[in-house]
Amino acid sequence: MALTRIAGLCLCCCAALVTLVTVPRALAQSPALLGDGDQVRITVFQNPDLTTETRISERGSIAFPLLGEVQIAGLTPEDAAARIAQQLTAGKFVVHPQVSVNVLQVRSRQVSVLGEVARPGRYVLDESTSTLTDLLAQAGGITADGDDHVLIVRNRAGKEVRATIDVSDMYRTGDMSQNVRLENGDVIYVRRAPQFYVYGEVQRAGAYRLQPAMTVMQALSLGGGLTPRGTLHGLQIQRRTAAGHVDTFGARPTDLVRADDVIVVRERLF
Repeated sequence: MALTRIAGLCLCCCAALVTLVTVPRALAQSPALLGDGDQVRITVFQNPDLTTETRISERGSIAFPLLGEVQIAGLTPEDAAARIAQQLTAGKFVVHPQVSVNVLQVRSRQVSVLGEVARPGRYVLDESTSTLTDLLAQAGGITADGDDHVLIVRNRAGKEVRATIDVSDMYRTGDMSQNVRLENGDVIYVRRAPQFYVYGEVQRAGAYRLQPAMTVMQALSLGGGLTPRGTLHGLQIQRRTAAGHVDTFGARPTDLVRADDVIVVRERLF
């Protein structure tokens, strides 16, 4: 009876071990595929003359000794090594070749960073720089006119997926769960920050960046406040409607300002 219990416990332990081993494998990410522009080193065991360092061409191929052009783009490094080994065997160049393919530099996986950043362009993804904040830093950061709400456009299974992430809120709260890891072909777009306009009897009339929950009084303070001839009586806001018309209405200092509002400060009568 005791032996039966011990055997049962051993089987349970073995099952638990199998579970512990297999779950991480199931959760592991699929291996990265080779692509145009990647630099690789190919080694054939006990054949140093065949060691090759090269870059994958735009056609997705490499030039390899004895074989000539070999297509390896779209394969994992392991599959690329197997293809080279198979061709070496088929050509009777090497008996039982042992081939390894190591990636020296990844240039096929790129992300576009566009809009209000210091250096818009395409940037290479690698293991150390692949998150949203990594790519924004590489692009020189968001400019003074850029919006903190960053748009990410992705293509997943042929469908366009869009997500907006508040970068400033991420740093303010310390919640970096929105610092998404980017993938090949993703586009980061930093829009121009919403603005409002102040005209009339203010010290510095012009366009200013709109802050969340900004009031008319706060907006006027960015314009340096009123001139000696200005008055808070008769404040007006000109606001464009969804239909494209411009409505003009009276405003109070505590009213909230919206994007593209025009605040007009009138001159006091006496």
